[in-house]
Amino acid sequence: MGRRVVPSLVKLGHEVTAVGRNPERREDLRRIGARIIALDIFDAMADRRAVQGHDAVVNLATHIPSSSTRMLFPAAWRENTRIRQVASKLLAEAALEARARIFVQESFAPIYCDGGDQWVDESAPVEPASYNASVLDAERAAEQFTQGGGRGIVLRFAAFYGSDARHIVDLIGLVRKGLAPMPGSPEGFVSSISHDDAAAAVIAALNAPPGIYNVGDDEPLTRRAYVDALADALGVPHPRLPPAWLTYFMGPVARGLARSLRLSNAKLKHSTTWSPKYRSIREGWRATVADMR
Repeated sequence: MGRRVVPSLVKLGHEVTAVGRNPERREDLRRIGARIIALDIFDAMADRRAVQGHDAVVNLATHIPSSSTRMLFPAAWRENTRIRQVASKLLAEAALEARARIFVQESFAPIYCDGGDQWVDESAPVEPASYNASVLDAERAAEQFTQGGGRGIVLRFAAFYGSDARHIVDLIGLVRKGLAPMPGSPEGFVSSISHDDAAAAVIAALNAPPGIYNVGDDEPLTRRAYVDALADALGVPHPRLPPAWLTYFMGPVARGLARSLRLSNAKLKHSTTWSPKYRSIREGWRATVADMR
């Protein structure tokens, strides 16, 4: 999202400081008009220096496993856990000390309990899986920022997709072969959000009241409809889904992702000017496939 959020903020006239993980990424961000720094987000003193003089701090840092297969192994999420448990807290504390007004923290909607076919809003109960329990640590950092007098905002993102998403490239390759290895019932709901719509939500959230917000499209689809819509966009036959019972043998990550989540985005839409460009992933798949071609 960062590669989308930063240029959009610059275009809107904001002075933006961005953290680049490597020289190539830093040069890309510099070209679009941002001030670029290298930052060890686990260094409390460095965080304090970095956020001085800023009105808002937006923490989108994650460490997502490098492939769809690796995502199924809890050990592959260790660095992501460390970011959420340690770095989020340090950044929120640094933002408070610097008297920033706003702290935005990324979060993950699949921590909600299985909602069946019911709409899931921000008041719904959560039950993180073992691999993503640190999501609540990151959310607490934003809550503590609010308690300290700032405006802490948590964005619980639905499942991302876009032409530059590694897991989507993997999924497209499998759907072309007639397979869609998505855990869970075919009738369970998948809530989605394009990278572009997610970035727009981050920017809109800068003007939102403090609190937790779901970020998903308007019309979540069942898993069956989700993969069929992708197949239609690719012009290939509808793929096979694995039997639902297989999920129980695929480990805690798969069991967490198998939940049915019909995510409601009403709170964010009512609190800001944000609305997703793609009403559902049906439209989003068509745009993604066209972009990749």
